[in-house]
Amino acid sequence: MTAPTGHLSELAAAVLQPGFVGTTPPPWVCRWLGEGLGSVVLFARNVVDTAQVAALTATLRAERPDVIVAIDEEAGDVTRIESARGSSRPGNFALGAVDDPELTEAVARDLGIELAAAGITLDYAPDADVNSNPENPVIGVRSFGADPRLVARHTAAWVRGLQAGGVAGCAKHFPGHGDTRVDSHHDLPRITADRERLDACELAPFRAAIAAGVQAVMTGHLLVPALDEELPATLSHRILGGLLRDELGFSGVVVTDAVEMRAVADRYGFAGAAVRALAAGADAICIGGERADEQAARELRDAIVAAVVSGELPEERLAEAAKRVGQLAAWTVAARNARPGAPRGGSDVGLVAARRAVRLTTAPAGRETLPLTRAAYVVEFEAPRNIAIGAETPWGIGEPLGDLLPGTTTVRYGEPDVPADPGVTAGDRPLVLVVRDLHRHEWMRAAVHRALAARPDGIVVELGVPELVTGAVHLATHSGTQASGQAAAETLTGRLR
Repeated sequence: MTAPTGHLSELAAAVLQPGFVGTTPPPWVCRWLGEGLGSVVLFARNVVDTAQVAALTATLRAERPDVIVAIDEEAGDVTRIESARGSSRPGNFALGAVDDPELTEAVARDLGIELAAAGITLDYAPDADVNSNPENPVIGVRSFGADPRLVARHTAAWVRGLQAGGVAGCAKHFPGHGDTRVDSHHDLPRITADRERLDACELAPFRAAIAAGVQAVMTGHLLVPALDEELPATLSHRILGGLLRDELGFSGVVVTDAVEMRAVADRYGFAGAAVRALAAGADAICIGGERADEQAARELRDAIVAAVVSGELPEERLAEAAKRVGQLAAWTVAARNARPGAPRGGSDVGLVAARRAVRLTTAPAGRETLPLTRAAYVVEFEAPRNIAIGAETPWGIGEPLGDLLPGTTTVRYGEPDVPADPGVTAGDRPLVLVVRDLHRHEWMRAAVHRALAARPDGIVVELGVPELVTGAVHLATHSGTQASGQAAAETLTGRLR
């Protein structure tokens, strides 16, 4: 190894995708862009509105014209660009419920246009996981569904739409996070499926994404013994090299899920996970929401350089990774140049999709309940949300229902404070019970059962996976976004267009 350390530092910086705090780029990020940093990633903490993000990205681009600006924007429950108000588009599960790939492509294209107008060039989407385990605590409505063929066709449609809008797509979480009961933010999930099952289910959407020309794939921190008995996918050459590159033929950028996540950091260390991921075949290291300062970026850069010097990480592998990141950067520049004066996104296609995803189940006893014509009493049951969904992101139907039925009141209960009779103060007003993934939370099921026993005319609105349908009137939105809440309110009042 004869390359100077400065050269290695530039290569190491090129493969990092760090986050930062603030609505303007901090000085260290601007300085690093001049020293080889190839990418940054934005989160809700960096977003006020589209105009502010456009100014932020223009500042970054003034330092490095081809910088990759990534964002974790699924246009569903996981939203960053609309985190303060909730997404104006439904999530993947709602699009899967409609099962119109042309609609999915239109929603993704609309998002791509909006992101491109804000100067964002890479989106950590679509979620290509098959939600085959209804008890999954971290995927759920982020998936298009439980049928791998449905997920595959909508994953491909999403990729086509997003990239037609001018933003590179990134299918995640390879080789598939759907069949888990563990959130990889907290621990290492284990996928027990055999290879035949993996081929038929988990891998099908990634094949479709690759065939659709997806520019990037994000790894999942998942132990899959059928593929590698020892190492999680992010750190496995068998999975990233043998499977993703050689078997599936993917030639784009492999991005890690955030390397500070406990599934890998607790076992291999923050820097150790990054070095191992690069050695295994990853090209870009995402430093997500929890480590967002110069110290974290420097720790990884220095560890990568030290690994090359010691021989743990071949310089050729690091150079290859940096080259792929550069190729993606060139793609994003070409995509931006191909869309001069492109229209802004944010059309009403998201609300149209949310309306089409609503499913209403009415038993004979509930046929006279709708439409609601007077102020209602809304009880929203709040389950713990996974860390991928921002704590600041609003949800529920109380506000949009109140806009349509003035005088509507809303209360929200978590498990510790749910009363013995959640609907007792409703009086004779219509009672609306709002749940998310009712099937996964025993306390919530018990509370809903008590409320319906006292008020059989109570309406249940499910904003998550409608695995359990209960009540004389049950409405499923398949999504908890602002658009889905609006669609639910319109349906309940007979104003769905």
